[in-house]
Amino acid sequence: MALSPQQIIDKMMASDKMSQWLGIEILNYNPGAVSIKMTVQPEMVNGFDVAHGGITYSLADSALAFSANSHGIRSMSIETSISHQKMVKVGDELTVHSKELSLSRKIGVYEMQVLNQRNELVAHFKGTVYRSGIEWD
Repeated sequence: MALSPQQIIDKMMASDKMSQWLGIEILNYNPGAVSIKMTVQPEMVNGFDVAHGGITYSLADSALAFSANSHGIRSMSIETSISHQKMVKVGDELTVHSKELSLSRKIGVYEMQVLNQRNELVAHFKGTVYRSGIEWD
């Protein structure tokens, strides 16, 4: 019996130490279009007192992984990119909404918008995944 998107994502979160450290909360489990959020903590800033770029990248990358795998096929990124639009500070609540742009038997393409609590775009992320053909169980 195939696992539901929620079962897959919950299973992924249970062993995803990075997503746990980020404090990610899953907002929805829509196949191919997962939304997640987190709050920026003091240990996540760089020497300029803004969130390290790797924080928004990691958040968006987690959204990519959850979205791509939610279809029930084990998938992993093969290409990603991010464009930072605004500074992110301690206490900012970041939300990522993913959108599936295309999905084939072997490749999925996604884009993620990272928004702050004022609904301002702080980063735009695009990711391509390889779909292994191996089902989640």
